Amino acid sequence: MTRMQEKYQNEAVPALMEKFQYKNVMEVPQLVKVVINMGLGDCKDNSKLLDAAVGDLAIISGQKPVVIKARKSVANFKVREGQNVGAKVTLRKDRMYEFCDKLFNIALPRVRDFHGLSTKSFDGRGNYAFGIKEQLIFPEIDFDKVEAIRGMDVMFVTTAKTDEEARELLSLLGLPFER
Repeated sequence: MTRMQEKYQNEAVPALMEKFQYKNVMEVPQLVKVVINMGLGDCKDNSKLLDAAVGDLAIISGQKPVVIKARKSVANFKVREGQNVGAKVTLRKDRMYEFCDKLFNIALPRVRDFHGLSTKSFDGRGNYAFGIKEQLIFPEIDFDKVEAIRGMDVMFVTTAKTDEEARELLSLLGLPFER
């Protein structure tokens, strides 16, 4: 069991049961998956940049990303159907908890002028999403080997029914929110 799973079992579950008056342990919200998405629209012509970005995402997540292709042609963006436009990774179970531990304790504190994440990014159903401006905050990325600085979107999917439950769950796991 990872460090984050132990924290969930030993600290988060009892605190959530007490705060929201759950009668059963199975009612307590839990983290289902973490989806990391990276838009690679500028790499559609250069496969070397695409491979570098996919490699960075694989190093960060510990899992091979899926390359996303354009569904439709869009003339204004010079995108044709079938071109590579992004990459995504869906993390579950142990890899998800390891990524969360690394993100909360190592990567986010390395962001310059970081005062916490916004509490306005919940979707109304207990899921939370935010963006990262550069992949350099992760310790695995070698600064000298980076071809281009890329951002990514991170989404936490929970079983919480309300945003308040999800916020409490994520803050108990260690996600730093604004005060």
